Amino acid sequence: MGLKIDKKILSWAIYDWGNSAFSTTIMAGFFPVFFKQYWSQGVDPTVSTARLGTVISIGSIIIALMSPTLGALSDQRGTKKLFCMMFMILGLIGCTWLGFIGPGEWLIACFAYGLAMMCFNASTVFYESLLPSVAPGNKATFASSLGYSLGYLGGGVLFTLNVLMYLFPQKFGLPDGVMAVKLSFISVAVWWGLFSIPLFKNVPEPDFFHNPSPLWQSTKDGFKTILKTLSKIRTEKKNIFIFIVAYWLYIDGVYTVMTMAVDYGLSIGLASSDLITALLMVQFIGFPFALIFSWLATKVGSRVPILICIGIYMINVVAATQMTTATHFFIMAGVIGMAQGGVQALSRSLFSQMTPEKESGEYFGLFNLVGRFASIIGPSLVGWSAYLTGNSRNGLLGLLVLFVIGGFLLWKVKEPEHQAVK
Repeated sequence: MGLKIDKKILSWAIYDWGNSAFSTTIMAGFFPVFFKQYWSQGVDPTVSTARLGTVISIGSIIIALMSPTLGALSDQRGTKKLFCMMFMILGLIGCTWLGFIGPGEWLIACFAYGLAMMCFNASTVFYESLLPSVAPGNKATFASSLGYSLGYLGGGVLFTLNVLMYLFPQKFGLPDGVMAVKLSFISVAVWWGLFSIPLFKNVPEPDFFHNPSPLWQSTKDGFKTILKTLSKIRTEKKNIFIFIVAYWLYIDGVYTVMTMAVDYGLSIGLASSDLITALLMVQFIGFPFALIFSWLATKVGSRVPILICIGIYMINVVAATQMTTATHFFIMAGVIGMAQGGVQALSRSLFSQMTPEKESGEYFGLFNLVGRFASIIGPSLVGWSAYLTGNSRNGLLGLLVLFVIGGFLLWKVKEPEHQAVK
């Protein structure tokens, strides 16, 4: 790709290797299984699906309201890494807490998971806001894709170990799969914390901050800044505004598939071991394809590859409504693995290239705000549609609306000149 991987970029990307363990082992993998079969045991599947969708939506609302203020605050006070570390530590506490919750305690599990999920997302606001200074200009495409590819690989490595513990607990000196899953939650905290060290050690804080104000004043200014930013992009930066709306819609569908796929599979009667194995496929297929889509972006720009990924998701949503066997789920997981890393990495890098570097915290606060609000609609749509109709398949087709409108708007986005294909 012609880009040298310097120490800052690699150290930044390794954080993705660490924190992706949460999104793989916990968010997409064991939490939906454990929540339905252990913490909500004896409950109708549609009820547990509604509970899961609700807790994801509530947590997303909270972090959505926090993201822009925290981003603007980090710009003003020069504390991107500090805030990233603070929320990471709280996230580690939430992960560890999950390992000590007993059977049937679904409400406590919701609180622990909500804490971990919110802090995972909050730390990501500050992590991603470092990207413009770590990899300015067209370097952002490679750096963002490297982060996602390492995230898929790192998350997949730990998830593989966790799955082996779950399938063969006696070989690890464990009494059963329940203990294996609980230890897996704790292992995520250790993994995430360990691989965050290079970021905090080797990536400097950007050096263009305002003089720090008192905390209350900075918070107040943060709200004013994000409102000003929203007004500015709507009137002066319409290209960013169109991208933000497009991203809000299509990433809603992506996040919903990520967080609800295992629950959906369980609800239609597939075995948890098959579903967990399929998730491993997503991780290891996602690793090379995130880099492949990065290479493709150097040839045709980011917009077209993102649109290809959106098309792949649309096909899978329709196919999922007809899915009846584990083989079907494996095929769907393989195809999703091809698209998931590409759509996330290229969306992040495209936005980074549109973003003024000195306002990166503020803009990425808005970027994550949009992502978190997007996570509200999809899970609730799938969860409550399943509950109200008594059929888990009915909610999925609604995601097509999000992909179609999001893709149409993305087609209207103009890419930055420095990424234009030569």
